[in-house]
Amino acid sequence: MTKISLKVLITRPEKSGRALAESLLKLGIATTCQPMFDYQKSTDTEQIPRLLQTLHQPIVIFVSVAAVEYANQIQPISTWHYQNMIAIGSATQSCLEKLGHSAICPSMHTSEGLLALNEMQSLKGKNIIIVRGDGGLETIAQAIINKGGIVDYFESYQRKWRTFNNDIANYWQKSGVNCIVITSNALLKQMISLLSPSNDHWQNECLWLVASQRISDQAQELGLMKVFNTHGANDEAIIHAINQYGIADDK
Repeated sequence: MTKISLKVLITRPEKSGRALAESLLKLGIATTCQPMFDYQKSTDTEQIPRLLQTLHQPIVIFVSVAAVEYANQIQPISTWHYQNMIAIGSATQSCLEKLGHSAICPSMHTSEGLLALNEMQSLKGKNIIIVRGDGGLETIAQAIINKGGIVDYFESYQRKWRTFNNDIANYWQKSGVNCIVITSNALLKQMISLLSPSNDHWQNECLWLVASQRISDQAQELGLMKVFNTHGANDEAIIHAINQYGIADDK
């Protein structure tokens, strides 16, 4: 084991990215925060009222803190009716609790963890609302449909992707970035579009910390060599993965 010094590129939105950076700084790990996108509230403010009027006691799944916050802006969650409320991650669960709602959260904060919950086993004929941004969670939706459930999406927010100059990847490399945190397939695709696929640093030398097996599989299909599955997108999972990796490189 040869110790290496990590400099982590955090691609999350501003607020959550800064929180992770502060936690890593306490561990002596250098970071660069570069949000890839910003959130904006969905323009379709009638979608969730329509769903709640037509569906009887649905199971509601919130995929992120942003999904909760923007949904609550559109229609206060205190007015929603539901059978069960599920949060994929602990931060999302805490956000709901602050609004006065008790939510079920899987021990493994991934799609696989969600689908393993007891509440997700007998779904025939049940309505499920997935509260998300613009896209994602199709794997979960298909698994629910395979179990006989009926899926509706409520897209409470949209991603507004940022644009960068052509030198951004060179800037990151020259500044010493050798580790990138990726929490969704959409983020992975966006990052790959910014990096030269023939650049040996990003493909062979950089450590990619990804939040699920699904993202890991996609990253390896794209030719990335050092991919580490954090098994979750929350700060605890990412920090645990970095500690487990030990800022060390197997030689």
